[in-house]
Amino acid sequence: MMLHSRVRRFSAIVAASAVLAFSSPAFSQDVTESHLKAARAAIQAIHATDTFDNILPNAAVALESQLIQKNPDMQELIGKTVAEKAMGLASRRADLEKEAALAYAKIFSEKELNDIAAFYASDAGKKLLDNGPNVTRELVKAADIWRNGVGRDLAQQVGETLAAAAKAKAPAAPAADATAPADGAAAPAAPADGSAPADDSQN
Repeated sequence: MMLHSRVRRFSAIVAASAVLAFSSPAFSQDVTESHLKAARAAIQAIHATDTFDNILPNAAVALESQLIQKNPDMQELIGKTVAEKAMGLASRRADLEKEAALAYAKIFSEKELNDIAAFYASDAGKKLLDNGPNVTRELVKAADIWRNGVGRDLAQQVGETLAAAAKAKAPAAPAADATAPADGAAAPAAPADGSAPADDSQN
């Protein structure tokens, strides 16, 4: 329980540090303050860096657990020291916000960033953020079904075309010999008196 409490407390501190970054002065001579302000507003609207809030808290908890396993007799000191040092580093969260704002400002114009912030602050934008992961999962399922279907049909259609081409190239069966008696033709009948058939070659 102590570890979970520290994670929540660290997360709150890190999030507060991120908020402070939004009100910091301009930090790049290449980008105007208004442009950076628009970038920070867009980042906040789309929660672009929220997933990084737990990096420091998780690192602190992992370190504390590792150290306690090696030195169980120092558990209290380890917990106190890790918490203090982690809180001291929480202010560096603002550095990430600055870099994020610069990255967005380099790609998007000030107007585009204002438009992004305005959309994601709207009801439709908030709904997109909330339901985007669900829609993505459904899209992945649909894409899998579609991929299997087109793959199956492609293989079938190509196979049919190749089979037809191979059949067309196969050599034709040899023609029957005209001099040979037709299949099923009756042999010359013997004379009624039992003598041999007359030889047409004799005169």
